[in-house]
Formats: sequence, structure tokens, C-alpha cells
Amino acid sequence: MGTVVTSENMLRVKPTDPRLPLTADLAACRRPTPGSEMTDAMTSELFAICFDANQPSRLARFWSELLGRALVDDPHDGVAVLPDDDTGFRIRFLPTTRRKTAQNRAHFDLTSTSLEDQQRTVARALELGGRHTDVGQRPDEGHVVLADTEGNEFCVIEPGNTFLAGCGLVGALAGDGTREVGYFWARALGWPLVWDQDEETAIQSPHGGTKITWGGPPLMPGDGTTRIGFDLAPAAGGDWQAEVDRLLGLGATRVDGRDGAGHVLLADPDGNEFRILTPR
Repeated sequence: MGTVVTSENMLRVKPTDPRLPLTADLAACRRPTPGSEMTDAMTSELFAICFDANQPSRLARFWSELLGRALVDDPHDGVAVLPDDDTGFRIRFLPTTRRKTAQNRAHFDLTSTSLEDQQRTVARALELGGRHTDVGQRPDEGHVVLADTEGNEFCVIEPGNTFLAGCGLVGALAGDGTREVGYFWARALGWPLVWDQDEETAIQSPHGGTKITWGGPPLMPGDGTTRIGFDLAPAAGGDWQAEVDRLLGLGATRVDGRDGAGHVLLADPDGNEFRILTPR
């Protein structure tokens, strides 16, 4: 599939799997968690991928210029990079004084149309203040592992990766996670599973765009050091409390004492924290 994360090698890229050509029938990959259905009423949307940042404006400028997306002031104490089409999500940058001390549990995979295109993306990232980083990747692997201005890891994938074909420049948010958490997010967002094999899962909006993937066990330590999370928001006029209750019923847990103005903080079955924002 795309990028698979393990504790030994966070950014290993799995080669194209010949068992799953792009024209394959994916019905088997969309099976629900045993004893459940994936038809739960869904009132939340993925509003944003949220980065904690020591310098939110600087980090937002890096991603805005690298992705070629518009940068706006976020009304909730941060800045945001807007999606470039109707299948995307915001990328929000919120201030924190906590320093990055370990690898994130998730990272972006950026796609390339050719080797020259890959080289241009790498050169542009370095020009904007990014750097090469070593997370245990092998010299013969075709992807390039970089870090942004605050050390958040990301990959620039070589051309020819069919799993990410048609997903856009941000091909995937690739994460460390169990099969259970992939099923949880499929039901939470109402997105179909597009991969479910060998404990690896991936979901994608019914409208296409960026995939979200989980690489299966073993997991990296859940020590609260990750700086990337999801912001969900019910549709305008939606019932905020009912949505919190629905997500708790799907397997989320409440993070006590850390709710903020306009959001409730929950954790998914793997312990990754995410926010439920007031309706937008």
C-alpha cells in the first residue's frame, strides 16, 4: 500500500501490491468490525489535521508554500492552510510551548509525478527551511524522508505508487495504528475502508482525495509526544453533545479535565487525542 509505520522504521514505504490493482473490487476491504455495521448516522466531518507548533505562523507558511495552498488566520487562536479542492481538509497550526521530543505517530506522504517532480518538491522543502532526517530508512528506498521547520517528519514518495494514484499532492496521512483504530475512524467519519489486510487499514473520503492509513502493530509508545491530531466538527446546526455521545459509543474515551473553549477532547481506541469542535 502506501506508507506503513512501525516502531522499528517509522517511514517504510510498502511497494505496490500486485494483489490489489486499482480496478480491484474493494468490497472485501469495506467489511465492518465484527458485530457492527458501518451505517451509523454520521454528523461530523474531518474539519482539519491539527499541528501543535512552537511557531505556528512560520510552520503554516512552510506548508502553505510547499503545498501551494492559501494561508488564512484561524478564528480559534491559530493559523490554517486551506484545502485546494472540495475533497480536502484544513491544516491547522495551534500554539504550544511543548517541544518536539520524539517521532510523531503520523506524517504526510507527498506524491510525485516523475523523478524530476520528486526532486523539485524535495528542493523546495529544503529551500523553505526543511531538512533531511534519518528515521531508519534504507538507502535503496525510493522515497525521501524530510522534516519541516519544527521537525515533523514527512515523505516525498517516488513516482509509480499506484496506491496513492489520484489522491493529490498530499497522498496520505500515514500513521501508526491498529486495525481496530482504522475501523473506528471509518465509522466515525463515514469513510469507506479502501485497504484492510495484514492488520493494515486505510480509509478515504467517498469523494476521493487524501487517504488516511494505519500500519498495524507493533505500535510506537503512546506517550503524548505526537503533535498531529484530528479536529472534527458537526455540520452547522448539528447536535454537538449527540455527536460526542456517538463517538464514545464507537469506542472513543473522554480525556478528563482537558476540554477547552469550543471543543471536547476525546481519544480514539489507540489513545490518540482528537477534538470535537462546536458546529461549523
